[in-house]
Amino acid sequence: MSRTVGVLVMEHIAAGLVDGNKVVGPLKIFPESPQSLDPLQSMPSGDITEAIRGLVEKVAGAEKIEAVGIGFPGIIQSGVVEESPNLQQVKGFALQAALSSSLKGKAAGAPVRVFNDADAMAAGIAATQGKLHQLTRVWTLGNGIGFGRYPASEGVWEGGHTVVTLDPKEGFCGCGGKGHLEGILGRRSMRMRFLDLEPEEVFENARAGDARCAEFVQLCHRALAAATATSIHMEGPGTFFITGLDTKFIDTGLLDRLVHEMVKMSPLQGSRFEVLPASDELGILGAAVNASHAAK
Repeated sequence: MSRTVGVLVMEHIAAGLVDGNKVVGPLKIFPESPQSLDPLQSMPSGDITEAIRGLVEKVAGAEKIEAVGIGFPGIIQSGVVEESPNLQQVKGFALQAALSSSLKGKAAGAPVRVFNDADAMAAGIAATQGKLHQLTRVWTLGNGIGFGRYPASEGVWEGGHTVVTLDPKEGFCGCGGKGHLEGILGRRSMRMRFLDLEPEEVFENARAGDARCAEFVQLCHRALAAATATSIHMEGPGTFFITGLDTKFIDTGLLDRLVHEMVKMSPLQGSRFEVLPASDELGILGAAVNASHAAK
């Protein structure tokens, strides 16, 4: 029986073997013991490819592999990473072709497909919740902000770069743009804004009554609510999942109230937020599911 390998590249690289809509066996992680907070940011694109290849071959073992799916941050078109603000060294890199030509063992010859990491996460959520027949949307919170959508659709879908403020001073986004959601809620952006505080300290200080930090926490929630309201006005209401390393910062009750202030047309009301724990398995499963569908 053929199986699929899924890979998720976010703060690290994780790979797993997928059978149907389930991850089977242990995950493989690179690096196993990271020496920095952002271990991939200093790696050349070729080294990232080699790390992915090594994990795929380990996970495949002696299994016949139907396809390999990669969830990777950035704008992905035809297997090329056209832009990746938080991994800028891979801009323009043909990841799909490079990995396809380097795979060995049982993985050799398996079709490789590369997807945006947040889209892979959305597919994983849809698969685990039995919702492969309906629209699934997810915000992923980490160094950057991802917006994932299942089923995949033509377009760029870089929702983390939704413009949520016209303040020209809001220029902390890694892409260089002004007023972006990621420039407010992204971990990298928070560190640039608060050079003297880690993001965890900002939210702790807000709870302790620090006015500057409390104002920023309100801004974060208004920014995420605004980006969500934009999606609702474009594609309709529904459940918005939130996952990633920084979901601990989010107050879903506050988000619900803010979105209700921003979405007033009655056919568009009724959306809700659901927080899911950060999980490599969701992205691995989603990348594999998307790759399996693409290979048919």
